[in-house]
Formats: sequence, C-alpha cells, structure tokens
Amino acid sequence: QVQLVESGGGLVQPGGSLRLSCAASESDISFNDMGWYRQAPGKGRELVASITVLGRTNYADAVKGRFTISRDRAKNRVLLQMNSLKPEDTAVYYCNRPTNFRSWGQGTQVTVSS
Repeated sequence: QVQLVESGGGLVQPGGSLRLSCAASESDISFNDMGWYRQAPGKGRELVASITVLGRTNYADAVKGRFTISRDRAKNRVLLQMNSLKPEDTAVYYCNRPTNFRSWGQGTQVTVSS
C-alpha cells in the first residue's frame, strides 16, 4: 500500500527556516509530479509548491521566493525548504500527487510564532 509520510515540521520563530521531507514511493517520486500542500485550521488545503517529473517548479504567490521544492530520487523523498518563515505559514503541511491524489498522510505541523 502506498503511503505518504511527512516530517520535519516544528516550532520556529518568524524569519526562521525549516526543511520538510516527504517519503513516497519510488514511482511517484521519479515519474510523477509532486506537490506540497498546507492546511490551516478551518481552512481548505492549498497547493504551495509543485515539481514536475523534469524538475520544473511552481509556487503559490504567498511562498514564492521563500520556499524551494526539490526531489531526491535516491532517497525517495520530496523536500520543501522553507526560509523567511512568517506566522501566516502556520499550517499542517502535506505532500501528494497534484494530478491524481493518493490517500493523504498525517502531515507535519509547522508553527511560526514568537
């Protein structure tokens, strides 16, 4: 059974950085687009970053210039480097295939607060 497991979240002060990691199947990591999503309490999930099979990336305006999505095929991981974090970035972060969702993982909590 394919599973998505997110990790790397935590509590960080505004302006700080975190690196999130998504463990996924080799086929999804290597041969599918992958994305990072986030969901704040009472809000819907939003796509914040995506990466295509060939490595082209797209970002939501709210995170552009601050977040970087990448993949590590050797480790079957999709990463999200988050810099210059803002309180508005506080959410549970998930990974998934933008084109054909798999079952959602538990996500990893990111809290940006002083």
